[in-house]
Amino acid sequence: MNALTQYIPDEATMLRFGKKLAETILGCHAKRAVILYLNGDLGAGKTTLTRGMVQGLGFQGKVKSPTYTLVEEYNIAGKMIYHFDLYRLADPEELEFMGIRDYFAKESICLIEWAEKGEDILPPADLLVNIDYYDDARNITLIAQNDLGEQILQQR
Repeated sequence: MNALTQYIPDEATMLRFGKKLAETILGCHAKRAVILYLNGDLGAGKTTLTRGMVQGLGFQGKVKSPTYTLVEEYNIAGKMIYHFDLYRLADPEELEFMGIRDYFAKESICLIEWAEKGEDILPPADLLVNIDYYDDARNITLIAQNDLGEQILQQR
């Protein structure tokens, strides 16, 4: 599968990258949920990237990490974006109790932080988004996991 790496020197660049990624995903006209696993250490910029995506599509409010609520929902121009943070998840079965499968049954964008904590419950990602520290900056690597992921990379 293909991959794309982008150097991100600062927060403003991360926000612009998020906006462009969200626009690209919408441009693919997927007829199902588009699933991104956001991978990176604490403080790497996963929520900042999400903020860039959500606000880049026109959301005016505050975008915060759903560390305690597990999911934040955004309805933007008729499209649902779900931001999951599974960092505090004690047991993957908790996802079943919250009706996790319903989120993936719609035409939506699902952004999942700490996806490994929901192993065997979560559907596979279309795109892995790996955020790594690089001195005082970041590198983001997008890795396609299937045909839809490939389509997103090709549109970038």
